[in-house]
Amino acid sequence: MTDVLADKRTATRFRVLVEIADRQPAVSQGEIADAVGVTTQAVSEYIRDLVDDGLVEKEGRSRYRVTKEGVDWLLRTADDVRRYADRVTEDVLGSVHEDAAIAVDDVEAGDSVTLTMREGLLHADPDGEGPASGVATTDAAAGEDVGVTGFEGIIDLEPGAVTVYQVPPVRTGGSGAVDLDALADAVADADLVLATGIEAVVALRRAEHPPAVTFAVGEVAAAAAGRGLDVVVVATADAVGRVTDPLRDADARYEVADLS
Repeated sequence: MTDVLADKRTATRFRVLVEIADRQPAVSQGEIADAVGVTTQAVSEYIRDLVDDGLVEKEGRSRYRVTKEGVDWLLRTADDVRRYADRVTEDVLGSVHEDAAIAVDDVEAGDSVTLTMREGLLHADPDGEGPASGVATTDAAAGEDVGVTGFEGIIDLEPGAVTVYQVPPVRTGGSGAVDLDALADAVADADLVLATGIEAVVALRRAEHPPAVTFAVGEVAAAAAGRGLDVVVVATADAVGRVTDPLRDADARYEVADLS
C-alpha cells in the first residue's frame, strides 16, 4: 500500500497540500480545515511543517505557494494513489458488473459470499467472513466457477514480494556453476517459480524445481505479486535487467539476491 494510504498523517498532509495548491496564493486555513475535516490549529501545524520541509513557501500573511519540490511530491504521491486504485479495481475486485470466482463450498444463485484472494485467484465463500463480499449469480459446486456481482468492500490483500536470483551465463559455467542445494532451498517456499535464460531453466530443472513460466517473466512476476503471491525468479545474469525493469514499472516490491 502507498504511504499516503497507510499513514493517516501523511494522507492529511497530502490533502492539505492539495488544498493549498488549489487556493494559492490567498489561503484560508479555515476553509482548508473544513475541506479536510481537521481543526484550524491542525491545518496551521501542517502548513508550518510543509514550509519547514520546503514544500510550501510563505509569501505574506495568509499567502502561501506550493514550491517546485511540493509539486513534485504531489505528483509522485498522486501517481502512487492512482496505481494502487488501478490495482484494486482491476486485479482485486475485477469487473464491478460481474466476475468469476472459485466456489469454496456449494453456492446457489442469490447467496451472499465473502471474497478472498487465494493463490492469486478470486474465491467466493458462502460461509466466510471478511471485508469484501458479493452476491452469487449462478449455482456452483465447491471448486467450480461461480458468477459474482454486487461487490462491496475491498479484499484484504497484502501484495507479494519478488526475489530474483542470478545464475552465471554458460560462458562462465552456466548451470554447472550453481549450488543446486542452495537453489532448491531458495525456491522451496515460493508461491510461484519463474525462470528466464536457458542456464536458469536448466539449473531449476536440475534442482527438481522446474519453472512455471519462462517467457515475459518480469511482467508475470509483477502481476503475480500484485495478486499477493511471493515469487522467485531465477535469471541468467545477462537477463536480470529484463526482469527488474517491469517490476520497477509496476512498483512491485523486489530484491536481487545471491544464492549463497
